[in-house]
Amino acid sequence: MTDYLILKLQGPMQSWGGHTYEDYRPTEAFPTRSGVIGLLAACIGIDRSDKKRLLDLADSIEMAVRQDERAITGSRLTDFHTVEAARKVDGSANKNPVVSRREYLCDVSFTVAIRSSLNGIFSLDDIEGAVKKPFYTPFLGRRACPVSRPLYETRVQADSFINSLQLTEPGKGLIYSDVNENSDGQLQMRDVPLDRHRQFATRRVFIHSNKGDDYVSE
Repeated sequence: MTDYLILKLQGPMQSWGGHTYEDYRPTEAFPTRSGVIGLLAACIGIDRSDKKRLLDLADSIEMAVRQDERAITGSRLTDFHTVEAARKVDGSANKNPVVSRREYLCDVSFTVAIRSSLNGIFSLDDIEGAVKKPFYTPFLGRRACPVSRPLYETRVQADSFINSLQLTEPGKGLIYSDVNENSDGQLQMRDVPLDRHRQFATRRVFIHSNKGDDYVSE
């Protein structure tokens, strides 16, 4: 049996951005690996410029995310910002201001299961203590997205991500995991943080349809 740290990500809005540029910043349908690493780093007190400790943290965990609410209950909101010196595709700065559209998920809830990876620098105890008493204020992807409840839910022992999430209410929902546990499918996500600013590698995400009869797909 393995220890799993269980977190709840709940708030009026969440935004888990994928690979994009300044003029359009959509959100993914579920929390990204880079987003969860950033959330945990804030709790631990790792500055975003400290690339080594951020990568150490990323290498210390495996994770799975469950979408708790039925997809039909959620909605998306887009707001608009004027951005100066916005990046172009080639990396240079735009001389003129641009309008940036930023997208948010509303009225959704996620459960995150985290376990230690082999030879990780940060232990599950380290992460649990930081989540309970965060150094920096945690937020759900962007500063405009505060949490509406404490992140910490519980800590359980289980033999898989699937079983660890079944032990936590509501016990069902679509699961996106780092690990293939008889998955129903997979997708590619470009959300693995690298040692360069806003640069990410690609990973495989395994999808598990751990759903009840009342689940309505998106």
